[in-house]
Amino acid sequence: MRRLFPALIVLFAAALPLGAQNPYLPLWEHIPDGEPYVFEDPDNPGRQRVYVYGSHDNLRSSYCGLDQVVWSAPVEDLSAWRYDGVIFTSRYGRDGSLLNPGGRADLLFAPDVAEVIENGRKVYYLCPNVQNGGRQNLIAKSSRPDGPFEVCNWNPDGRSTYGVFGFDPALFVDDDGRVYGYWGFGRSCGAELDPATMCTVKEGTEIVRDLVSGYEQDGVFRFYEASSMRKIDGKYVLVYSRVTSPGEFGLPACNYTLAYAYSDNPLGPFTYGGTLIDGRARSVGADGKPVVTANVGGNTHGSLCRIGEKWWVFYHRQSGTNEFSRQAMVAPVEVKVVDGRVEISEAEYNSEGFRTGGLNPLQRQPAGLACHYTGPSETKVSYPDYHFSGSYVRADYLEDNPYHFAPVVNNTAGSVVGYKYLNFNSLKGRRKVKLILGMMPLGVEGEIVVLVDGPSPEEGGVVIGKATLSGTEAQRDCELAIPVKPGRISGKHALYFRFESPEPGRSLCELYSFVFVTD
Repeated sequence: MRRLFPALIVLFAAALPLGAQNPYLPLWEHIPDGEPYVFEDPDNPGRQRVYVYGSHDNLRSSYCGLDQVVWSAPVEDLSAWRYDGVIFTSRYGRDGSLLNPGGRADLLFAPDVAEVIENGRKVYYLCPNVQNGGRQNLIAKSSRPDGPFEVCNWNPDGRSTYGVFGFDPALFVDDDGRVYGYWGFGRSCGAELDPATMCTVKEGTEIVRDLVSGYEQDGVFRFYEASSMRKIDGKYVLVYSRVTSPGEFGLPACNYTLAYAYSDNPLGPFTYGGTLIDGRARSVGADGKPVVTANVGGNTHGSLCRIGEKWWVFYHRQSGTNEFSRQAMVAPVEVKVVDGRVEISEAEYNSEGFRTGGLNPLQRQPAGLACHYTGPSETKVSYPDYHFSGSYVRADYLEDNPYHFAPVVNNTAGSVVGYKYLNFNSLKGRRKVKLILGMMPLGVEGEIVVLVDGPSPEEGGVVIGKATLSGTEAQRDCELAIPVKPGRISGKHALYFRFESPEPGRSLCELYSFVFVTD
């Protein structure tokens, strides 16, 4: 009923990025706070690319990094993501000397970018979020969307900068050329900017404070951080990270949601719109009560982008057991402006990403694409570190492992790992089908139950296969073949792996990949 054999070469292939799915960048890359824009490709005039600007989680023990990079893809092929390199670092002052001799470079939090026309040419401005005294207000300039960017608002000392920006700066250039800036932590601020500096308040105008109410103030907005402005059919749409109210959605308060508000004016007043994405992947359990099916907590930051005729929300998820290894995610949304109201659908946290037709079950899928990972119980122990009694996606980096990245680990008794969605049309009518798991047994007796449509029979799940682990298997990379009976299933369905064992608290295996094969 089962077959185990070495499969290092196959597992290595499984580690390669497929593109387009969630996360849509390689599983070894960690780009949170993504701000997406469609700009003209400077190397191919007339062609457009999607550029994603974000922080760079590569320090492992703290948020963000010391440099910022950009990834891009042609609008006609959102599976072909390309690393465009480092676009900015704040290691040096105006004269080229180190800003922090003997210490590390400035830490770079969430950035934003804007395109403007100057003297008939396209110019790009980057506002990094530097949390170092005297340099919080950086604005940098480049002639290309992929940089490099150079700071252009130095004070005479060449080491500090001038400007109005605070935490999580954002830029917005309106159709009439007027420029606006947004920022804030707990309280939201905005201002019209001087286009000559791109970082100071325009003469004759003032900073508008509390554009929307903060999470410690009265009001439904509950602003936390992550300001981002977009214009949709004449309406100004402010995207931001929101703290939910205690008990909202039947769950504790959490700042793991992106929300939006809209206005007829770039500086308000604003009307609350709703939730764009909930990083907890909230669902309904067998008892009908709300449950968290992904991360128990975390932060998020992102925005909206129209690519072709479709709208997408870009955000990030947490991987690992803290908030220092975040990964870029995307989901489609429906956007409408009806009777003066901006209506944007709440996106689903899933594994598809840009592959809205569903993942191909005949193509080997990395386990790290999981969008559902739960255990018998999960509690948040300390911030920002978390305790998982069940499955989670391990955070791996390019230099960590040459064979596989971001496996699903800690698969203890009662844990469930799920993928939304696979397109089963290619398996319809096949009589002999096997599910091949790339994995490493960990010497624990148990069973892996394969279901579609739900994580358990009580939650609408249909069992299509099972595999038994004796606990005596060699603890090395291998493949496990599970005969399955998908029957007449066709179209898109969720796939789940449920782990059962008489040994609670012990992980049955590390899960690297899966693929369906037929005769």
